[in-house]
Amino acid sequence: MGNNLTEDNCTIDNQGLYTFYSSVMILEFLLALPLNLSVLYIFIFRFKFWKTNTIFLFNLVLADILLLACLPVKVYYYQHGYRCSVNETTCKAMLFMLFLNRGASIAFLTAVSVDRYLNVVHPHKKNYLKLARRKPHISVFIWVSLLPLTIPTMLRTFECCNIIDHGEEHFMDVLREIVFFTQILIPFLVLIFCAVKIIQKLSQRSIGKKVKIRRAVFLVILVVVVFGVCFLPCTTSRLVLLVVRIKNLHYIEKIAAQVNDGITCLSYIDCLLDPIVYCFCSSNFKTVYMSNFCPCLLKKETNTQDTSTRTRFTKTNEHTVAFWVTGK
Repeated sequence: MGNNLTEDNCTIDNQGLYTFYSSVMILEFLLALPLNLSVLYIFIFRFKFWKTNTIFLFNLVLADILLLACLPVKVYYYQHGYRCSVNETTCKAMLFMLFLNRGASIAFLTAVSVDRYLNVVHPHKKNYLKLARRKPHISVFIWVSLLPLTIPTMLRTFECCNIIDHGEEHFMDVLREIVFFTQILIPFLVLIFCAVKIIQKLSQRSIGKKVKIRRAVFLVILVVVVFGVCFLPCTTSRLVLLVVRIKNLHYIEKIAAQVNDGITCLSYIDCLLDPIVYCFCSSNFKTVYMSNFCPCLLKKETNTQDTSTRTRFTKTNEHTVAFWVTGK
């Protein structure tokens, strides 16, 4: 790979395009940061997350906040005509943070789906109960295990702080790309498996037990959608950029790099979509969050549910009276 990869040019050719990219990231930052900080506030001060199944969600919002902290730096360099910092140390530190927290977001989204799969498909197995009690340990293990996987980005990186060995193929180039693609593709396959199994379980259950499984189906499908919108496009664009560089197609390399940068900017929208996952994963979280930040909406929802319940009750009574009077 080292023979074909050329060093990125940090200087931006199309400043107007990257100004647009920076505007998108500013909008994502301004919308996602208050939302995720409010979620973090609920988890810490208003929600006993250590007694529920939301430990993975707490780590997910933490990863999202750390990821958002990198966006102002990217915006700064985009608006000053650079794709990344020209300082090698700063550039590698930024890529390390982005890789680490992107990997953590993917890992904890997958963990949420696997946890729901075990809870629905294998609810009575003792192994699941032991696993559920060790969720804090699993969370720590995920963070620790992500650190060595991110080391290749510190040693040799794909961006403009890349160090080329002048014609010598380097093992770290291959390892870095393997880590990048596997940390997205393998969790995506796991999510598809969980979704299929939960849907199969839903079709086998009786009507009275379908509500819980239906929520699990919505949750896993939502996570798959987040992957499909946020992570798979940037994986595809990175693959295209790699192919372009391997084949030494210099005349379209800059275009491929610009497209990859744009899709990567859009991928940060997962910080806005993840709070929807929290609501599907825990109805208690949704209630607590709305009671603290949107009490008016909560009252409207409660009134709507009460009206719907009264309507069903009235219809049931009318049907019962009609049955005793007419026998039909």
